[in-house]
Amino acid sequence: MGFLSKPSFFRFFLSLLLFTNLATSATDYTTLVYKGCAKQAFTDPTGVYSQALSALFGSLVSQSTKTKFFKTTTGTGQTTITGLFQCRGDLASTDCHNCVSNLPVLSDKQCGNTIAARIQLLGCYMLYEVAGFAQISGFEMLYKTCGATNLAGSGFEERRDIAFSVMENGVVSGHGFFTSNYQSMYVLAQCEGSLGDSDCGACVKSAAQRAQVECGNSVSGQIYLHKCFVSYSYYPNGVPRRSSSSSSSSSSSSPSGPGPNTGKTVAIILGGAAGVGFLVICLMFARNLVKKHDDY
Repeated sequence: MGFLSKPSFFRFFLSLLLFTNLATSATDYTTLVYKGCAKQAFTDPTGVYSQALSALFGSLVSQSTKTKFFKTTTGTGQTTITGLFQCRGDLASTDCHNCVSNLPVLSDKQCGNTIAARIQLLGCYMLYEVAGFAQISGFEMLYKTCGATNLAGSGFEERRDIAFSVMENGVVSGHGFFTSNYQSMYVLAQCEGSLGDSDCGACVKSAAQRAQVECGNSVSGQIYLHKCFVSYSYYPNGVPRRSSSSSSSSSSSSPSGPGPNTGKTVAIILGGAAGVGFLVICLMFARNLVKKHDDY
């Protein structure tokens, strides 16, 4: 009876590698957060809409190498389509382009040829709509997510609310993007690039108020309004430093993942996987030595 046959060992080690890949991709900036698809599809017998949409996507992806926000229009008359993309303010230029490059494919996969769509990833988003599409308020809530863990008492609400107040002021002086941390509370806010500072501040304030109501004492949450979004996370052991691979327009460091303890969990998973793999290799090596000794 052997510990593991060679085929079994390689299958086991491969499973470790696959699991490692899944763990590290969990905090990737191209992870889908939510989608918004219009119920009505294009009536496009001549392919005019499809051509205009393809041209729009090409323009957005091309501009993502130069800027983190871009809005444009393609087509004419009834076939006019307006679209935009925006990357998170602390994303590096190359990461911004990589993120935006995923959006056209995801839009087609998630929504098909609808007359309007919005695809939100962790690091960027894109939206488009045909001429005449119904408009909504910039303060309309599109999506929310709240952490499963609640922390009542211990001054949590006070720390969160002070951090929100700092964020509401900071996003105005930061001209649409701000990150900071206050007593283990990390906050991030960003407005659509077309918003002025005053409107941006009002939008972020509304989003923060929604977070207080919708998420209550949850230790983390993200609120996405039509024209802005806010994110907060409480890290009891201190806010982890962000990966050096991305740049930031804020003076504060920010974590690389979307929620508390994500980075620590991934590190534990990777360390455990590597440790188990090394142990298996050592056991296999020892087993082979014993077998060779017995053969003599």
